[in-house]
Amino acid sequence: MEIDLDAAREAFKASTDLTVGLEEEFAILDPETLEMTGRFERLRDAAATDDAALSESIAGELISSEIEIRSGRGEDLRAAQETQRELGRRLFALAARSEVELGATGTHPYSDYRDQQIIQTDHYRRVEDGLRYVAWRNNTFSLHVHVGIRDADRAVRVCDRLRPVLPILLAISANSPFLDGRDAGLHSARTQTFTKSFPRCGVPDSFGSWAAFAEYVEFLVQTRSIVEYTQVWWSVRPHLSFGTVEVRICDAQCTAAESDELQALIVACVAQAARDVDDGVRFVELPRRMIEENVWRALRYGLDGELLDLERREQYPAAGAAERLLAWTAPVRSELGIEVALPSLNGAQRQRRMLDSGMTLREVYAAVQAQTRETYSLGQPATAARRGR
Repeated sequence: MEIDLDAAREAFKASTDLTVGLEEEFAILDPETLEMTGRFERLRDAAATDDAALSESIAGELISSEIEIRSGRGEDLRAAQETQRELGRRLFALAARSEVELGATGTHPYSDYRDQQIIQTDHYRRVEDGLRYVAWRNNTFSLHVHVGIRDADRAVRVCDRLRPVLPILLAISANSPFLDGRDAGLHSARTQTFTKSFPRCGVPDSFGSWAAFAEYVEFLVQTRSIVEYTQVWWSVRPHLSFGTVEVRICDAQCTAAESDELQALIVACVAQAARDVDDGVRFVELPRRMIEENVWRALRYGLDGELLDLERREQYPAAGAAERLLAWTAPVRSELGIEVALPSLNGAQRQRRMLDSGMTLREVYAAVQAQTRETYSLGQPATAARRGR
């Protein structure tokens, strides 16, 4: 797919602020063992036969034991979430008819990555050919949120302002403590597996302008480092086709409600960053190396550890991370009617506490997967975004 930066700039020029698109990735599981199984093509074909609306909204993601649902463009958060929850209900109903289960943790705790097959698309063949082991090892599942931002320069500056927010969102969303049949000692093994291994991944540099960003993308193209923009896997990026800022730092969430609340928080962060750009609010350009210190703390200790206030160079309990983001985003949340109610413990904390209580790793995953099936199968409208209160 040719990278057309002029067309991308036009996409941002035509974009509408605060439209929302949601993407959630799920592991496809054997119903007896709950191990990953390569049934994406089976689900895709069944959807094409049984559910045309769902068929248009699912996609493969690297391996045949993974499936993604995409809301498409919603005019606001509530519209996107209502569409996504209905798609989730349909997907889980399809999975039941197809005799598979679906899981939603950032990594599968015990399936062997060597048993998984790369799906046969041009894009993922290029990924496999270019990355080899790095691609094979990446059996991970995440949540992506797109937020419309008008004007390409403005979108780049919004991404710049979100860079120090990324580790905080990661700590809040951490939901992958187990990997390869053991406690990884991390709260987000997905981040270590994907973000720390893939090229052009993690926290991007601060670009300051569309011109500087475009110059870097042109460098990648001219040097044959990439042939399509989706080979830039940053944790936040301007999306060239949609005219959105895409936040990609978070683990998949165990329950539909947790996913809803995290989506709402992310949209609020993007909206507040845009407001701060527009109002010329003071902003300190932090070097990537400092932000990466917080990424490490977030993936290692999650909400059980400490994060850094990078401007003050002080530690603070990560358990208070959400309150900091809620305080920062209070103005736009009030204006947009976005309410956020995160659980007291996130997915990684709950899973590790279950393991510490004496449950086996397989028992923990079975309990978590049952919650996932129950909550996504309900397909209830999201409550995180309420307008006209």
